[in-house]
Amino acid sequence: MPVPKRVLDLCCGAGGAAMGLHQAWPEAHIVGMDIEPQPNYPFEFVRRDVTTLTLDDLLDFDFGWASPMCQKHSWSARRWGKTWACQIDFIRNLFEKTTDLRWDMPYVIENVVGAPLHLPFRLCGLMFGLKVIRHRLFEVNWSGYEVPEHPRCSGAIARGEAYTVAGHGAESKSYKYQDWADAMGIDWMTKTELTQAVPPAYAKFIADEYTRVSR
Repeated sequence: MPVPKRVLDLCCGAGGAAMGLHQAWPEAHIVGMDIEPQPNYPFEFVRRDVTTLTLDDLLDFDFGWASPMCQKHSWSARRWGKTWACQIDFIRNLFEKTTDLRWDMPYVIENVVGAPLHLPFRLCGLMFGLKVIRHRLFEVNWSGYEVPEHPRCSGAIARGEAYTVAGHGAESKSYKYQDWADAMGIDWMTKTELTQAVPPAYAKFIADEYTRVSR
């Protein structure tokens, strides 16, 4: 069955990725989990430390998405020498062990450029007509996907063609909430939540590709 019925969204934040999955699979039941409260998450939410999950907790799901804490691999952490935990290996091992249990769960792990993902591909907002430069890496455990061409994004922010949605606006010409929300394709989050979110277009693309190659 290429279209999942129950989707597990780990380290879900305010639900940018979840909304994209919903757009691709409107009938799927999506459950988000995060260690912090997420009052703006648009689907079912369970507050939980994902590092306490076991295989039994995955039994009811047939697709997994995870956006583990990315601070350890961020530009700011490298610049300032800060130390953060890395959850990527734990989550990958958890997903992969589903094969030993009863099924091979298709999964996606998302993180920033520089994170230790296995054979990742990179997405950017300009690939989807969004006015945001947000490079993110994605690891998936299936093959056959096709990544869109990456338009040249160097200088797009300086030319006023795109924003960077991070911190206090970085080099973007406008720090207004509505500019950021429009650029990301998100209208239900706070400004701070936007800085941590995955544009829904990224997740919808990946979900559509999974559906296509799974037929």
